[in-house]
Amino acid sequence: MDINTTEFLCPGRGIREMEEDFGFLVSILIISMDISAAVLGIEAEIAQSKAKHSGTSHSECGNPSSAAFAEGIAALILLCIAHATANLHGGCICFRAKQDYKKASANKILAVAFLLLSWITLAVAFSTLMVGTLANSGSNKFCDLSSRWLFLVGGIFCLKHGMTTAAYYVSATAAKREEQRQAEQESQIHGRHA
Repeated sequence: MDINTTEFLCPGRGIREMEEDFGFLVSILIISMDISAAVLGIEAEIAQSKAKHSGTSHSECGNPSSAAFAEGIAALILLCIAHATANLHGGCICFRAKQDYKKASANKILAVAFLLLSWITLAVAFSTLMVGTLANSGSNKFCDLSSRWLFLVGGIFCLKHGMTTAAYYVSATAAKREEQRQAEQESQIHGRHA
């Protein structure tokens, strides 16, 4: 007895429909992680501000906040996981030659543009969150780091990262679907002529 796995898991549904549902869930997951990272970044800014104004720390380094440090680490981890998820599921979208660019669909061009933007926003968000986190580590090595507003800027860029990364994922999967359809059509045409 041959059991079709797709029919067993989702009766009456094909693999393409399942991929579309999965793609929607991946997009929601990416956006949720980036929103959570942004909220953690903003919370770290608030915790850092409270520590600076409370004057409870007696270290030479000012008033590092352990809460801001922990929230900064959590925001960095979520940001990296969101970026890795989008890139692993979106795949590699690139142009190898000028001819590839000229033949590329609008979805593929958008995917490449959003991929570049997602890397830029990742770099800014990661850098600002990292510097803010290091400034709150309590280590004297990082006393000279100015951490004013860094968590807030990092949180804002986490939101921008969520938008650009989700847009990259959606356009990359759309470009892949277009390429698959085009390959199927070409194989059918070549199959008829053979």
